Amino acid sequence: MKKMIALMVFFFFTSSIIIAQGSKVYDNLSVKSKILNMDRKFAIYLPPGYESSDRSYPVLYLLHGAGDDQTGWVQFGEVQSIADKAIAEGIATPMIIVMPDANTGKRGYSNDATGKWRYEDFFFQELLPYVEKTYRIKGEKHYRAISGLSMGGGGTFTYALHHPEMFSSACPLSAATGPTNLDSARARLLRETPGLPDSNIIKYFNDQSVLSLINNTPDSLKKAVRWYIDVGDDDFLYEGNCLVHIAMRKRDWPHEFRIRDGAHNWTYWRASLPVVLQFVSDAFHQY
Repeated sequence: MKKMIALMVFFFFTSSIIIAQGSKVYDNLSVKSKILNMDRKFAIYLPPGYESSDRSYPVLYLLHGAGDDQTGWVQFGEVQSIADKAIAEGIATPMIIVMPDANTGKRGYSNDATGKWRYEDFFFQELLPYVEKTYRIKGEKHYRAISGLSMGGGGTFTYALHHPEMFSSACPLSAATGPTNLDSARARLLRETPGLPDSNIIKYFNDQSVLSLINNTPDSLKKAVRWYIDVGDDDFLYEGNCLVHIAMRKRDWPHEFRIRDGAHNWTYWRASLPVVLQFVSDAFHQY
């Protein structure tokens, strides 16, 4: 009887330790935004061992695509099981993954052309400082990375190009790369906002066209961020990604570019995520 009780106690405590050390995902958190004048939701992945340790972790900001919200990578991207597996197999280092909502109020990760909706300012001035103060996140550039799909791939490009001092790695997947020329940007913006001043249009194009940003980034910053760019051979956004790759090649800009079999769907992005986790972990490990 004593042996049985001891065995039961052993299994109880062992199970408690395993449960306590498992990863956690919270997908309905929020932060107050003065810039956007609303509460903004986000999801977060906390790696195994987070709650039972005092250590600080690197962070990956993982951006969803158009039509999804902060739950996209959790529900459809299976971020918890994929990250758990990558960490358990030694492919990725334990990290915190933050997934913001960019689908509420106005869809997208950018400040709009009118200057009235400032999501990018919210991200850098409010969300990022809040989560990095609230959770045990290493706050140096070396331990911060960004990735995202489709619309979030576009956000990955622009955020890392606007703030190369903030990210060690950037991994746009099936990215929306923005307007390829000023005329197309002007036509679209004037349809959305008739009478928009041309100065606003030019500023928006320079800020949101990935090709424009690539072509106008100083040579001194070409190695500031490690780049992994991934798009499917059947993806309708392949052309913009290929043009960005060509522009980077012409400037001898170091980057990894992959075209894999696949389309613009979650099957493709779930297969991309382990590669992203490994790629950003290389930088976290002082690649």
